[in-house]
Amino acid sequence: MNTKIYKMFFAGVVAFSLTACSDDFLEVQNPTGEPLEEYYTTDEHLSEAVTSAYAPLHWPDWDGTAYNDLTCDAEILGDDFWVGGASISDNQHWHKLFNFEGDGNNTLATLWGDFYSGIKRCNDVIMYCSWGGGTPANRQSYEMQARLLRVYYYNILWHYYGNVPFYLENLSDPYTAPQLKADEIYNLLLPELEDIIASKVLPMRWSNAEAGRVSQAMAYMLFAEMVMYQNDSERYPKALEYMKQIIADSNYSLHPDFTNLWDETGEWCEESIFEINYDDDNAQRDWGTALFAGGTVFPTLCSPNGWSGGDGWDGGNDGWGFLPMRLEAYEMYSNDDKRREATCWDVRSYTYTERYQDTHIWHGKYRPQSKNNQDCPSSKNLNYNNNKRIYRYAETLLNAAELLLQTGGSMSEAAGYVNEVRARAGLPALNGVTIDDILNERHLEFCGEGKRYFDLVRAEGIAGATQKASLVLIPDKYNYRTNSWTPSKKHIPLAQSELDADPTLVQNNY
Repeated sequence: MNTKIYKMFFAGVVAFSLTACSDDFLEVQNPTGEPLEEYYTTDEHLSEAVTSAYAPLHWPDWDGTAYNDLTCDAEILGDDFWVGGASISDNQHWHKLFNFEGDGNNTLATLWGDFYSGIKRCNDVIMYCSWGGGTPANRQSYEMQARLLRVYYYNILWHYYGNVPFYLENLSDPYTAPQLKADEIYNLLLPELEDIIASKVLPMRWSNAEAGRVSQAMAYMLFAEMVMYQNDSERYPKALEYMKQIIADSNYSLHPDFTNLWDETGEWCEESIFEINYDDDNAQRDWGTALFAGGTVFPTLCSPNGWSGGDGWDGGNDGWGFLPMRLEAYEMYSNDDKRREATCWDVRSYTYTERYQDTHIWHGKYRPQSKNNQDCPSSKNLNYNNNKRIYRYAETLLNAAELLLQTGGSMSEAAGYVNEVRARAGLPALNGVTIDDILNERHLEFCGEGKRYFDLVRAEGIAGATQKASLVLIPDKYNYRTNSWTPSKKHIPLAQSELDADPTLVQNNY
């Protein structure tokens, strides 16, 4: 089965920053006036191509066509947030997917183009490196970064769509690739990821000046995420080994202050394994230049409208009212849990313009603050400097605990890992842990980070788990969600535009 994949070119001069600790930008320039085989023969030009391959990481929140921030996409499918917005028609695709009634015209259509563009650029880097330019060490590093990024892009497509076109070399006319089943995608990606890990080319952690590049530790976390989502018990021991390697590495540990994790000063701290960098300094991103370097629109998306000022944010009409937190999510935290204040921005004492499904409790980890876009020279509501946290050391500990139980390992060791996370939160230690204990701790720790929905889905295949999608993602008492999740809802619909482009493409049975 084939589908149409369009070639996406990188036109113009666009700057993207891979660093979080300086204002340096790497300029990605479209080479003109000389053949590619001659242009990509130096480290400088190969580095430009690598930076271009990282660029699509920044696009989903606003790519000029739609708002599909990955955190919003995942959280509206779960049980901690409502969709919100101005009305049920505002970003209607989110409301449809929230109620498990999406279709080809109401799905996360732009993720397809964003991440296939990333895959195309990764393939470019790998091809350029094969031409032998630059120093051998740099060339090897560039190639492995591109290969790992490519797995990450496919991983997102695999999580959401499941059955997607797959190719590891760029396509030629008519630009089609076989559409594979989700299990086939997994079976091709895991050997690729294992080969990248086995090469040991990438460092466990980059220097601060290079923060933002994919690393060996990031590869370990991606491996564990994919293996655990697939319920691939044969690979659990290897995933556990990788988690223990991160735990044993002195570069990584829990940051002592959970609240500070979400400040700019907490970015790329000792807990951070992978983040997507956003920067307000010298931001070029604007309404007509959505794919240019700059900040993120996510804090604008998930904040109250008509904010008259206070609590560190000037506000005004910039808040668009998406992703209000459910009261039940706030109340799952005990009064002693230090994570509640950082996770839940409780503004029930403030007056502002209420929007649809408003609870007066908002996303705290990425909440808007004026200090986070004060240096932006363009549209401030598009350019907050909040980095998106993808993998944290806390997840390493909870992964290790879960994998220990799944492989018959020491319960006391598993409890020790969980209790490290609980201790930082100010909670008492558990004497022993169950799968439910670990999934509950993940719920509390990663609320609002886009992990809960996928935990509920993978829990369908975990013995002893009582918090699973079919039991939790059901109609609510507010009559907002009227449908229930079923296994056929695991993969969202493919966009109608893709079906129209290639009639042989098979729609997911949603």
